[in-house]
Amino acid sequence: SEAAELLGLMHYMDGLSLITVMELVPPTSDENVTVTDTELSNVPVRLYLPRRAPGGLRRAVLYFHGGGWCLGDAGMHSYDLASRRISNELNAVVVSVNYRLAPQHRFPAQFEDAYSVTKFFLQSKVLSHYGVDPARVCVAGDSAGGNLAAAVAQQLSEDPEVKTKLKAQVLIYPALQALDLNLPSYRDNAEKPLLSRALMLRFWSEYLTADPALREAMASNMHVPAEAGQLWQFVNWSRWLPAEMWGAHTYSSPAVGGGGPARSYPGLLDP
Repeated sequence: SEAAELLGLMHYMDGLSLITVMELVPPTSDENVTVTDTELSNVPVRLYLPRRAPGGLRRAVLYFHGGGWCLGDAGMHSYDLASRRISNELNAVVVSVNYRLAPQHRFPAQFEDAYSVTKFFLQSKVLSHYGVDPARVCVAGDSAGGNLAAAVAQQLSEDPEVKTKLKAQVLIYPALQALDLNLPSYRDNAEKPLLSRALMLRFWSEYLTADPALREAMASNMHVPAEAGQLWQFVNWSRWLPAEMWGAHTYSSPAVGGGGPARSYPGLLDP
């Protein structure tokens, strides 16, 4: 991907997306689950409906795949396998959402798609159509999808139009903050496969903008302006990480950056 981008053959993420294409499987039903590709609120989804007798109203899971907001698909073999297993074992309706991806679509398109599907699904008439218990609906996601699930849950709690409340949010190694990009986990795994620090910074920055200046500011951990410094207390790992897990790391506040990136790309500080 790096070589192709340097040669001007394709965008870096277009190269990585070949991984997604190689993993795609068709929506194939089996003896336990009926699987279909459809749309909810004009957003593509892969829908999993249990075949067994419901014995009452079912649970439901709205799932958002990972991939750094740039990659991934509900139709990838790994996500398809997980979704049909969740549907079968929980006797649950699973809505696996194919939200728009960067760099073709940047923040907040991914969130808007995830939120639109969830809000649509939580309507009484839709829940009734799928035989879903309104008291047993959750959002879930991994990595960037965990970010979207958390953001959706947070926004729903403040939306007066939504009467049905989520039962739970299931966040699998979620990407929840881009304030301090020098956490112990970023340091320890800076060069590890499959997700290096450089690639994670590329995902974060591509989610927001094509401007390489943001990625450069993030690389030096100087992308948060002084006026937003009060936010660092929420990601001060010395407060949250048990001392026995510090290893050789010592906490220090991130350096104050210029206000340019935050002013140019307000999504950077948007909860």
